[in-house]
Amino acid sequence: MGGFFGITSRTDCMTDVFFGVDYHSHLGTRRGGMAAYDAEIGLQREIHNIENSPFRTKFEHVLEEMKGNAAIGCISDSDPQPLLISSCIGTFAITTVGLINNSKQLIDQYLSFSGGHFNAMTGSKINSTELVAALISQKSSFTEGVQFAQRVIDGTANILILTDSGKLIAARDRLGRIPVQIGKNDDGWCASFEQFAYTKLGYEHVKELGPGEIVELTPDGMTQLAAPGKEMRMCAFLWSYYGYPTSIYEGINVEAMRYRNGAEIADRDMSQGRSMEIDYVGGVPDSGTPHAIGYANRTGKAFARAFIKYTPTWARSFTPARQTDRNKIAKMKQIPVHELIVDKNLLFVDDSIVRGTQLRETVEFLYENGAKSVHMRSACPPIMYGCKYLNFSRATSDMELISRQSIVELEGEEGLKHIEEYADGNTERGKKMRKLICDKFKFDSLGFQTIEGVIKAIGLEPCKLCTYCWNGKE
Repeated sequence: MGGFFGITSRTDCMTDVFFGVDYHSHLGTRRGGMAAYDAEIGLQREIHNIENSPFRTKFEHVLEEMKGNAAIGCISDSDPQPLLISSCIGTFAITTVGLINNSKQLIDQYLSFSGGHFNAMTGSKINSTELVAALISQKSSFTEGVQFAQRVIDGTANILILTDSGKLIAARDRLGRIPVQIGKNDDGWCASFEQFAYTKLGYEHVKELGPGEIVELTPDGMTQLAAPGKEMRMCAFLWSYYGYPTSIYEGINVEAMRYRNGAEIADRDMSQGRSMEIDYVGGVPDSGTPHAIGYANRTGKAFARAFIKYTPTWARSFTPARQTDRNKIAKMKQIPVHELIVDKNLLFVDDSIVRGTQLRETVEFLYENGAKSVHMRSACPPIMYGCKYLNFSRATSDMELISRQSIVELEGEEGLKHIEEYADGNTERGKKMRKLICDKFKFDSLGFQTIEGVIKAIGLEPCKLCTYCWNGKE
């Protein structure tokens, strides 16, 4: 995934941009970058690998090395950025969030008629942000260029541009799959993925851009360059998993949605007569915890943290490059509270069950520490499709998904023709898939949230949400 943050101001804004970008660290672990504009120096840029160090430790010196009244920055799980670009429409810095599925076709088309070239990375891969910049530069203005890029890209593209005059141009994806928020203070304006990133810095929230909306920001104000479209397909996974608890998207707070979602799961359990003997309800930390609180509040079961994640040294279990190292660190981070585990019947709510590798080890860890039974609930429906619009939950192959693996194990390739049935826990196929996963992971019971339940907890119209990873519908 990833996120960006930028400010244009009458005063030096580097400190605010530094902290604003750092507030997006939950959205990525690979690279961080900043670019700034100063009237005397011009555009500046710095990029660092943050796979084994937080953003702030790699960029704390940037406040001495870079300066400017306008700056942008990003946390990226993909290519190095921001990039500095010199083109026919000017010199600018650019950062993007999203995913391009048709990059090869676009690159071939660009090279065929322009005679231009790209800076190839390892494996001949082309930086997707550079490709977006090249597409923008095909037109005579930033507005036309951004609209052209978003029109021809198959995927998602949120775009933030810093011009060589200190202006910001912010554009939300054509279908608004992820957010762009706008804020202001007495000295200037800012654009951000996360609203709380600037409200914590003293900026007032102004608006969330609509799908395809483009605005220009200067210290003096905001100008709309392109009006929003009517169609929206915002990622529903944003609320259930990777959004930060304090985040607000389309007016809906993430933490509050997760409480409602947990309550919806509990309502379904109770309506189906699944009244298990449970001593404690807990979350698979951290993002599963609010769903679990909602479940516990609705059922009246006690909420407890049967194990705690030790995060001061390893904030994220998937930081190391090797899977074996990631699994080892995930296990090291789990510290049991034996009084809450030994001879207890436990129900856990996880934000989602994707591959299940670490969840399997979590359940083994609970039994090793004396749990009597472990029941599992997923705050999401079964994930049946790797996301093709964002690179956060994107699987290399759909067969990495535990749901797909289970279907093939039960019925071979033929089973993939009946994914809709397998996703429904009320069908015979759905029941068989859940039992197989239960047996594999040694759950005493397993339940998945439904698409309808997630949508109800979010509170937006179904037509405004993207649920592709669950039902394959675009």
